[in-house]
Amino acid sequence: MKKSKISTAYAGLILIFLYAPIFVFIVYSFNGSNSTGVLSGFSLQWYRALLNDAETMNAVKNTFVLAILSSVIATIIGTAAAVGIFNMRKKWVKSSILTVTNIPMMNPEIVTGISMMLLFVFMGSLFKRTDILGFATLIIAHVTFNLPYVILSVLPKLRQTDAHLSEAAEDLGCTPFQSFYKVVLPAIMPGIITGLIMAFTLSIDDFIISHYVNGPSSETLPIRIFAMTKKRVTPDMYALSTIIFFVILALLILINVSQSRGEKKQRSKIHNA
Repeated sequence: MKKSKISTAYAGLILIFLYAPIFVFIVYSFNGSNSTGVLSGFSLQWYRALLNDAETMNAVKNTFVLAILSSVIATIIGTAAAVGIFNMRKKWVKSSILTVTNIPMMNPEIVTGISMMLLFVFMGSLFKRTDILGFATLIIAHVTFNLPYVILSVLPKLRQTDAHLSEAAEDLGCTPFQSFYKVVLPAIMPGIITGLIMAFTLSIDDFIISHYVNGPSSETLPIRIFAMTKKRVTPDMYALSTIIFFVILALLILINVSQSRGEKKQRSKIHNA
């Protein structure tokens, strides 16, 4: 009994530390005053102020467009890379490539950001361009650090997939591409979706790498908020954080529900067969 009470209290403390800051900014997003420390009634003024802030809304647009494009590109390239790595015959080649793939995750972000900035500036000097840093370099940088997470999400699903299924599909007349599209791809789809969500979340959250490779016309939301800290973070950032939190929460719920329904359908098919 004592151990169960201690474990429950420990889990409760962890939840408090994790979700108390989220609860605070949700409550203060409805604050009636411009104070970030004193509550004075319920109001939606900060949501209206957010919609009227053109610079912040432009940063939000840049952030979500960047996250969508980079996560989709990283998912496509990462899935293809995971399939290629999985089908390699020589173990030492496979382990070497996996080690190289994991370097961006272990490498400090500031090192990655500075090195990519220097690379882009060098490429700009070759083409005699001084405005090389911008939205395109942001996409390249985000795809680069998202790729390892997609690969590591897809590889376990490939290991769990029965290799004889694709061989059987080819024996029945499918081409290698058709067997992959009709047999392997549906089996690894949960890993692909997981990698896509992780890449999307990491792209929205990234600040350090984006700070070094962005241009003057491609400000993202983390960079916008960092610029505010030099003066004062206005309460409309609470409203923006609340909206982003509930949007991502709704997406996660929908994805989990759809995945659970898909698993139930597969189980029912296997049971009926």
